[in-house]
Amino acid sequence: MLVDSHCHLDFPELSARLDAVLGAMAEAEVGHALCISVTREDFPRVLAVAAAHDHLFASAGVHPDYVDVADPSVEDLLALADHPKVVAIGETGLDYYRLQGDLEWQRERFRRHIRAARECRKPLVVHTRSAAADTLRILREEGAADVGGVMHCFTETAAVAAAAMDLGFMISFSGIVTFRNAKELREVARAVPLSHLLVETDAPYLAPVPHRGRTNEPAFVRHVAEEIARLHGTSLAVVARATTGNFFRLFAQAIPVAGAAEPSDADPRTCMTGASS
Repeated sequence: MLVDSHCHLDFPELSARLDAVLGAMAEAEVGHALCISVTREDFPRVLAVAAAHDHLFASAGVHPDYVDVADPSVEDLLALADHPKVVAIGETGLDYYRLQGDLEWQRERFRRHIRAARECRKPLVVHTRSAAADTLRILREEGAADVGGVMHCFTETAAVAAAAMDLGFMISFSGIVTFRNAKELREVARAVPLSHLLVETDAPYLAPVPHRGRTNEPAFVRHVAEEIARLHGTSLAVVARATTGNFFRLFAQAIPVAGAAEPSDADPRTCMTGASS
């Protein structure tokens, strides 16, 4: 079984056909998924999706891109995280790509998320874009290594990945790793050991090859895992076991569904499909 470590099942592109999305996920042998919060206002919707399904989990946080939304205090985040289905704090972090000007508010928001994570002992889900140096600096300054987490939808360098792993963070790759123009990122993915690797969709965005241009969904994380397997010269079954084990070690409060079977090396569906490079 695979785990989609980062998706947005509450977004309208997926919530409107959730039963079909979950059915396709099961057919693709994706056993669990983490539903990520991006605003305080939408958190109840995220939690409702996770609470209704044993194999789904939730996070609590406010994305760094969102400006005109409720900006949570540490206490707010702790209150949101006080639910057994909430296994992580985030999505949080820094994004200097989309926003310009004085972004100190974004850095302060990030610090509050780290402080909440440390207090409730739940790992962080970190977004970073065009802000790697500040992201790593703040993680160090705020003691994020105490709880660890995941650098989601990773597109940075191998040096940034190594620095994050030194802080106890997993590195998660999305469908971007299958894109034709992602040669450098594939080299990073090859360098990250399976012991520190997760896979994700970031659905409904970033559908992998061969589904580019379509609405992404958790079932498609299989293509990401196949590409990781190709890069590491191993089987999908090995990647599935490694990334699923990593997920449940990192998100220790996530309870796996009993009896979820791992794919067999002999299962023809574990053959790599040769995603486009």
